[in-house]
Amino acid sequence: MSEAMPNLTELNSSNLPYRKAFMLFLKRDLMIAIRHKDDMLNPLLFFVIVVTLFPLGIGPEANTLSRIAPGIIWVAALLSSLLSLDRLFKSDHNDGSLEQMLLSPQPVFILVLAKIIAHWLITGLPLIIIAPLLAVLLHLHEASYFALFITLLIGTPILSFIGAIGAALTVGIKKGGVLLSLIILPLYIPVLIFATSAIDTAAMYLPYGGQLAIIAAFFVLALTLAPFAVSSALKVSTN
Repeated sequence: MSEAMPNLTELNSSNLPYRKAFMLFLKRDLMIAIRHKDDMLNPLLFFVIVVTLFPLGIGPEANTLSRIAPGIIWVAALLSSLLSLDRLFKSDHNDGSLEQMLLSPQPVFILVLAKIIAHWLITGLPLIIIAPLLAVLLHLHEASYFALFITLLIGTPILSFIGAIGAALTVGIKKGGVLLSLIILPLYIPVLIFATSAIDTAAMYLPYGGQLAIIAAFFVLALTLAPFAVSSALKVSTN
């Protein structure tokens, strides 16, 4: 319990400022991830393996790889994010710290927001850093690199926010990974479509601000609504 909830005493204080409660929970999840390095490495290794296998399977023809590169990178990023979602609330549920979180005097959505951001820092941010390097293997058009970076920067947090809803709904189900995938994958499709469209449009030297605006709108909706949806789903799943 001490490893899973090192700041439990402070969180039980009703006088604790929201910002400090957020930072305590964020640091707590990051510390746990550092202690369990497989939570950080597995999604990244999966992303690298998926992307590097495509040139081997399809062939080294540059035009073919360049045409499908945006879809390959984004599908790999989507699946990598999905790979780690099942454990987002599972360990907390198993050791009882999830119930402590729900009973805390702090607003649950603040603590949930901290967990989601920690998940993105652990799984999404490394993908953003390594994706341009892997894009070289796929002969991504040189005009598309900034579009790739910005779509991943805005889009991967959306994957974490939406995925957290599915993780909360299935937290009490043993081996709920398949059900989680069925719930979440259809919701990921709009982000996938507009992100790959923006990258393809950039390769044609055309403006892609419209696609970015739609992805940004998805991000704002996810940021404002997902923490409350996750809080409600956790309360339902743990009752």
